[in-house]
Amino acid sequence: MEKAEKQFLTTDELAERWRKSKRTLENQRGKKQGPNYLKVDGKVLYDLEEIIAYEDQAKVFNNAI
Repeated sequence: MEKAEKQFLTTDELAERWRKSKRTLENQRGKKQGPNYLKVDGKVLYDLEEIIAYEDQAKVFNNAI
């Protein structure tokens, strides 16, 4: 079985996914906040698997009875 190729998001794609400005994500990186990222040949990339895990950790559950 072949291993699935990793998928990555650019800053623009993540900003659109989260409905945030690109600048907000840039500021978070500068402050060492937000999700992990890779920098390949000067280009910032976010691992989609890590983004999904980050989103899962941010979930807020309502414990309504």
